[in-house]
Amino acid sequence: MEEDRAVKASLVLSTLLIALAAAYFARPILAPVTFALFTVAIVWPIQDAMQRRIPKLLALVVTLLATLATIALLGFLVIWAFGHVGQWLVSNTARFQALYAQAADWLDVHGVPVKSLMATSFSPAWITGALRGLGGQGYGLVSFVIIAFAFTVLGLLEVDIARGNIERLDNPRLRDALLTPAQEISTKFQQYMMVRSTMSALTGAVVWAFALVAGIELATAWGVIAFVLNYIPFIGPLIATIFPSLFALAQFESWKLAIVVFACLNFIQFFIGSYLEPRIAGARLSMSPFIVLFAVFFWSFLWGIAGAFIGVPILIAILTICAEHNSSKWLAVLMSGGAGKG
Repeated sequence: MEEDRAVKASLVLSTLLIALAAAYFARPILAPVTFALFTVAIVWPIQDAMQRRIPKLLALVVTLLATLATIALLGFLVIWAFGHVGQWLVSNTARFQALYAQAADWLDVHGVPVKSLMATSFSPAWITGALRGLGGQGYGLVSFVIIAFAFTVLGLLEVDIARGNIERLDNPRLRDALLTPAQEISTKFQQYMMVRSTMSALTGAVVWAFALVAGIELATAWGVIAFVLNYIPFIGPLIATIFPSLFALAQFESWKLAIVVFACLNFIQFFIGSYLEPRIAGARLSMSPFIVLFAVFFWSFLWGIAGAFIGVPILIAILTICAEHNSSKWLAVLMSGGAGKG
């Protein structure tokens, strides 16, 4: 008996490892396909409502244009904000050079030879490699967008067909096992994005107001960056607090003020993300913060930035499926964050 359990556990573990390895090596296809499925689950109700009043093809075109416009707007905001930050960085290079010199001298005095380390590590070959890496990232982004768009179009065209095929299955138990979790996952995805968008907008507005009151330059850019990056849990808000803190250090030339700015920005992120958001999201989207953080880092390791964004929706889908079956319901209960109980 014990040997059978050990063999079964070994088989499950081996299968899981093989599946994860396959997901890693197939990420150029699986990542955009997963993103497309996530997009279809969110925008399908909009198309479904429209195609009851207008032709299906026209509803599809309107849905795709609205989706592309939303993604393009977010991309434009990122480019605009980081473009302004880059311009400010170029025009204030002397400030950062002075801060670097002060920090390097302090570290040298305390036995950390930063200058010699940079002299040996910084070379034209390093710059060439960095540029090649950026070029590869750009090519990967274009491929990701094309594949995701193609599968989004096909997915929106075939939702009705897939649902009809499932409803024609002779096995009622199998039919319910497919339709019920799919509907539940779609509803949770929509709720997740609604809550995430609302909290991102609130975070961006509060960060903008704080930067404006504190006299930090590029207040609008920092608010936009906080809004966009808040869609990536934990990692995005961390980046959105580190960048303005470093620029505040260059602007005010004071470590104490930079630490105060960093602390205030982290308080804003913590209050909105850890206090307001769970109460607005409610118990249906309640997940353990530890599991959410693990999902973000784990899927970002497998699929990069796309994985960091899609990691939490994947977790939502997995927990929803687990909650639908008695044999795995305990897993969904253990990973629940217990929000909305008070």
